[in-house]
Amino acid sequence: MSAPAGPTNHRSRRRAAAPSRGGDPPTQRGAVPDAPDITATSAATPCPGDGEPDGSPPPGAQSGGDTESSEFVEAPRPLYTAGGIAAATSAAIGLAVLTTLTLIGWVAAPHASFGVEIPDVFRLVVQAWLVGHLAGFAIPGGDVAMLPLGLVVLPGLVLYRSGRWLARSCELPRVRHVFQAALAIAGPYAAIAGTLALTAHTELVQPSMPQALAAGFAVAYVAGGLGVLRQLLIDKDIARRRLLRLMPRRPRSLLLGSVNAAGLLLAAGLTLFLAGLVANAGEAAAVTSQLRPGIVGGILLLILQLLYLPNAVIFGMSYAAGPGFAVGAETIVAPTGVSYGQLPQLPMLAALPEEGPAPLVSLIALAAPFLAGAVGGWRTLRTAPTPVSEAAPLWGLACGAVTGVVCAALALLAGGPLGAQRLAVVGPSAWQVGAAVAIQVGVVAAIAGWITNWVIYRRQRRATSGAVTSEADPEIASDAEGDLPTPVAEGKEDAGEAGAQTPLPPRRGSRLRELAQRMSLRSVWPRLRRGGSTVQGQETAPDAAEDAESTELFGISYEADPQQEPPTAPVPDEGTAGAASVTYLAARRQERGN
Repeated sequence: MSAPAGPTNHRSRRRAAAPSRGGDPPTQRGAVPDAPDITATSAATPCPGDGEPDGSPPPGAQSGGDTESSEFVEAPRPLYTAGGIAAATSAAIGLAVLTTLTLIGWVAAPHASFGVEIPDVFRLVVQAWLVGHLAGFAIPGGDVAMLPLGLVVLPGLVLYRSGRWLARSCELPRVRHVFQAALAIAGPYAAIAGTLALTAHTELVQPSMPQALAAGFAVAYVAGGLGVLRQLLIDKDIARRRLLRLMPRRPRSLLLGSVNAAGLLLAAGLTLFLAGLVANAGEAAAVTSQLRPGIVGGILLLILQLLYLPNAVIFGMSYAAGPGFAVGAETIVAPTGVSYGQLPQLPMLAALPEEGPAPLVSLIALAAPFLAGAVGGWRTLRTAPTPVSEAAPLWGLACGAVTGVVCAALALLAGGPLGAQRLAVVGPSAWQVGAAVAIQVGVVAAIAGWITNWVIYRRQRRATSGAVTSEADPEIASDAEGDLPTPVAEGKEDAGEAGAQTPLPPRRGSRLRELAQRMSLRSVWPRLRRGGSTVQGQETAPDAAEDAESTELFGISYEADPQQEPPTAPVPDEGTAGAASVTYLAARRQERGN
């Protein structure tokens, strides 16, 4: 007897039921068996929508002689049911891990450190779980909101795995359903976080339920959604590099430009922090020796600083942007100057510069926003150039605005109060960082975007002009120098029309030459001749001349007189064209008046 299928995707678990050697052969599709055996049926239950296009079961799902050789196939679960299961499982796993670690510490350490009663231990576990989701809490005299961003990695990994399980358990036909699947996980998870925040209240620590709801929803939506997306890409055999092509052209260009600009700013912040820590390595070692943490304490101290590393990188980014950051009330660490008092004993704080003027070497980081703007504008317009040159700087400004919003959000997450009195203000100002980044990056991105767009179209016009000049007559090619094609409007490349081109209007000189040729007397004179025209030097038949009732000249019709002989004078040259036309028209009007 074969074992039941494991927890894999229902598409991969769908296998044909292999008949035994002594059983009857499978029935052909569409054929009616002469003597159906109702006792020998397949144990496999196909998922809705599976099978052949005509509605028949898939091959191999027909009855066989031995039912023990068939494998059971689980039907896909409802999306929101699976989302609730995934959310509850993720929260339970996180709480179980924290409970185990806390109980070990409670048993090994004196009970006064954690509380005598077991309920106090579980409240501490719930509080630690909420801190891992960046949910702030209140303490006597102040709030604690500056939490290590590295803690989000722990619940994020659990939610990521739960998202992949959800994608394997449910039927998600298209990639765009990842948003619905992420919502199915984030909703129940936020409800669990809010409920735990209410149960973890103590006299000293009071978690914020609104922050728990918002933080739980955001972490679950992002991490769970990434897990669902990853599993869908694997199941549908879609490369990750093709994922961006599913987005519209213009949002894709703004996303790539903003990500490149924000990434350069974060890289500048990381460089500042590491350079400061290396320059003051002796001071960091002295602080560590004063703490005397021991082996276990040293490991815990190292883990704590690694968890605060993302905060330090964002602090460095704020310094490079200009506003800087605070390490307490009435303190500032910025390119304009450094002023702070006594700091907590933490080795990573040795990376801060000394009080007074900012080091000259650190001022090099002020070029990071301009470099980020140049790269962001180049990336934005290179991904989606615009045929309207005046619009290119606007898209560069949009890239700077999006980058400013991203940096402001990061500054808001990295900073916050750490208690009362002096530590009530720690970190950068979100609105100052966002405004500074948006202005600096936006202006440079506008210039870089305009230059990039101009270079792209100039190269294309040169290539097209060279092709026209090499294939056309020299005189025609000289007149067509300005008649160069431009790319199609935005969005055409997604429909398979990337190679189509729309010609530019011809230059004014070519239009004037064409209009002068049409208005010349040599082309107008045959219309003024009575009785028709000549073909190859021979006059047309008289009946054909009589049938012509009028000849139109510039919108005015002049009737021809059939009794009068057509003029035999030669066509005058262009020098006397105006006088001849006026004389002829005056004579015709006089004849009509008589």
